[in-house]
Amino acid sequence: MSTYEPTETLDVKGLSCPMPVVKTRGAVDDLEAGEILQVVATDSGSMSDLKGWADSTDGVSMLEQEEAEEDGDAVFRHFIQKE
Repeated sequence: MSTYEPTETLDVKGLSCPMPVVKTRGAVDDLEAGEILQVVATDSGSMSDLKGWADSTDGVSMLEQEEAEEDGDAVFRHFIQKE
């Protein structure tokens, strides 16, 4: 479990590429500098997609990514900070 305390949580479970990135971009735009967005996804591709987006986007940092299991399904959590 992450040590980060998210300011907001974005649930994109059930969505596949490119929607997790599209929705994350919009949610990050609504954050203030220093705030943390937790993105919860079920698409395994979100691990590389969101990392790549964060690495190529000025003003955001990928703090942590983790994979967990909820109700027998893989869930991917991403912690993104607006700079």
